[in-house]
Amino acid sequence: MADDLYERYMKAEAADRKHGEDCTDCSPDQRCAAGARLYESFARLQEAYIN
Repeated sequence: MADDLYERYMKAEAADRKHGEDCTDCSPDQRCAAGARLYESFARLQEAYIN
């Protein structure tokens, strides 16, 4: 289970990073709707993995 969680966490981080590189509407201070969703998913998985 931990390996699966880690893989999902890393995929979410990669998706969030890729979106940030490609999206002209996102900035470090504000994200578009899709960027906010990707970041929230990444943050939730990161929290689960750390705990």
